Amino acid sequence: MNFDLSQEQKMLVDSIQKFLKNDYSFETRCKLANSSLGFSEENWKLFAELGWLGVALGSDYGGFGGSTEDIMLMHEALGRALVTEPILPTALLCGRLIELLGTEAQKKSLLPSLIQGELQLALAYNEAIARNNPAVVGCVAQREGDNYVISGKKIGVLNGHAASQLLVTARTAGDVRASAGISVFLVDAYAAGVERKPYQTVDGLRAAEIEFNGVEVTAAQRLGAEGDAFVALETVLDEACLALCAEAVGAMEVLYKTTIEYCKTRKQFGVPIGKFQALQFRMVDMFMLHEQAKSMIYQAALRAKDISTKEGRAKAREAISACKVYIGKAGRRIGQEAIQLHGGMGMTDELNVGHYFKRLTAIDALFGNVDYHLHRYDECVTASREIA
Repeated sequence: MNFDLSQEQKMLVDSIQKFLKNDYSFETRCKLANSSLGFSEENWKLFAELGWLGVALGSDYGGFGGSTEDIMLMHEALGRALVTEPILPTALLCGRLIELLGTEAQKKSLLPSLIQGELQLALAYNEAIARNNPAVVGCVAQREGDNYVISGKKIGVLNGHAASQLLVTARTAGDVRASAGISVFLVDAYAAGVERKPYQTVDGLRAAEIEFNGVEVTAAQRLGAEGDAFVALETVLDEACLALCAEAVGAMEVLYKTTIEYCKTRKQFGVPIGKFQALQFRMVDMFMLHEQAKSMIYQAALRAKDISTKEGRAKAREAISACKVYIGKAGRRIGQEAIQLHGGMGMTDELNVGHYFKRLTAIDALFGNVDYHLHRYDECVTASREIA
């Protein structure tokens, strides 16, 4: 199978790597993470100019129309520098959901502004009772004439602190755990009844808990047909999960390479600790875990090419869940080894190792952890056997 990059893919990766090398040092990243906003508005505008915000979106709206491989390569590169700018929650999660569900008028109104860096969005879908299952929606949108009134609470809303518009999943029909009856609404983040509680996550990024206390929206603010949003929502979450796994692979690469370089210079008993065979075995294990993780995201990206079709979605869900399980386990192992081999300094905030491990820990929890995806993978395999 040919894994050579196309000319466009090489240009995309090169532009990201050049920017990160010259303008996004670890110290810069730490300053941005601890700023009031949590990221740089100047960088956001630059990302828009470079076309990164439109990689996953169609060319009809000013995007790049990129494939799953393009998305994977971009987020793998971003993961090497722990970029804090909300590309995944705004450009991928929200942008793709608008593209899949929105009317032509909604797409033309929202997507160009997003791609040009003028619009910050956040997807409010997860709830305390859901445990990352997008089909579990307790937030209700009650129909009142031509309008809806939304009531409920969302947790872990990525970029929820900075978004000016929110995409909110709410139940318009059906039981709380039914996939049918879920709708998505575009809600002004500053509308009456919207209460945001922002916080910093363990990996230094930002999220928010958001309560909707009788928030009134019009039918024109609904994306797609009433109660028919689940398939598009699950598709977008799977695409974001793949991008997140690619980001983890980029972070793993930095961790194992940093650890190898450290072991070449740190001396014990008069020799570099990298000379000790027991530690060499552990560094080889880190290398192998990273290489296997990279193979997993390539496989998942290839199987997710037709994720928008019914047949392709079934194959993609299985491959993405398998990838998320392996990434979660490999990321934890590599992070633990990196900290242990660096000794006490591996726990300090001044060293980048701990920050990469925190990000890998957060990635494991996002969009379903190892246990969640192991269960989903088992369901996918069982279903495919029954069909066969």
